[in-house]
Amino acid sequence: MLLLGIFGTIGIYEGAVRMMEQWHLFFEPTILGTAGGMVEAAVISFVLTYALIGLYNLFAR
Repeated sequence: MLLLGIFGTIGIYEGAVRMMEQWHLFFEPTILGTAGGMVEAAVISFVLTYALIGLYNLFAR
């Protein structure tokens, strides 16, 4: 996400930047938008990883 934020600012990979803007609520090719997208991705990753670990522990018993 950081790389797409940087590349979007200088005009490279415009298609990938547009797709990232559609998929993530807070992502924009600005400094604040890139940071917001990174925080959003970190929260989503934490929640999904926590759920996956919970399922693993449930079935590992």
